[in-house]
Amino acid sequence: MWMIQHCARDVLEALAFLHHKGYVHADLKPRNILWSAEEECFKLIDFGLSFKEGNQDVKYIQTDGYRAPEAELQNCLAQAGLQSETECTSAVDLWSLGIVLLEMFSGMKLKHTVQSQEWKTNSSAIIDRIFASEGVVNSAIPAYHLRDLIKSMLHCDQGKRASAEKALCSPFFSIPFAPHIEDLVMLPTPVLRLLNVLSDASLQCEEEYEDILEDIREECQKYGPVVSLLIPKENPGKGQVFVEYANAGDSKAAQKMLTGKIFDGYKKGLRHSEILY
Repeated sequence: MWMIQHCARDVLEALAFLHHKGYVHADLKPRNILWSAEEECFKLIDFGLSFKEGNQDVKYIQTDGYRAPEAELQNCLAQAGLQSETECTSAVDLWSLGIVLLEMFSGMKLKHTVQSQEWKTNSSAIIDRIFASEGVVNSAIPAYHLRDLIKSMLHCDQGKRASAEKALCSPFFSIPFAPHIEDLVMLPTPVLRLLNVLSDASLQCEEEYEDILEDIREECQKYGPVVSLLIPKENPGKGQVFVEYANAGDSKAAQKMLTGKIFDGYKKGLRHSEILY
């Protein structure tokens, strides 16, 4: 639920900005939503089918399975050489996001479901059924707020579909969900791993090892309190430096500033913060 909430908010904010500028993304799908670990947010990418609302220059928009009903109709008419009387608007993006969020919650691809006659007849009942089957996610989590948000995006009538700006006001975003243990692999941690700092010779010489250790500690403390510092002399992790800060913010700041630093003659490379088990 943390990931769904995070994704929904980030993409809705992107769409609200895009739609405010008068543009339609027109190809929103999981593949076009990327996670940025550095900035801790989801990003909307690939504007190859985007168009200025009211000036659509691409006949075939959106990807099968995430295509709004009005876009589906437009595509069918275009194939028959006919002109659609209904223009595609920014509402097509909300439809696509609604399907993406429903797939995230259910854990299933819904392409065949949304193309079925049952969906066209009563999509609301299908959404209710999906949420009923997942009802025991956590008794403390009011999943119905997410259900109602998704329903507001999946009206067949585009005029009744929630706008991105209105969707951001959903009660679903008023509940601060905590990340599940599996979500933590997406987040930076207070632990920073530094590479290529010590040579094998430095590990063998106790005096040199202690000097470099002190040098690293002094430099790392410039970016926040260092809770602990470990340099294993044997595998696994031999010669790598693990710096634990009080919080992830300090480790991120250190990561940016320490790249390319020299510690007692040794230039080091650096990777992102990692979870230690």
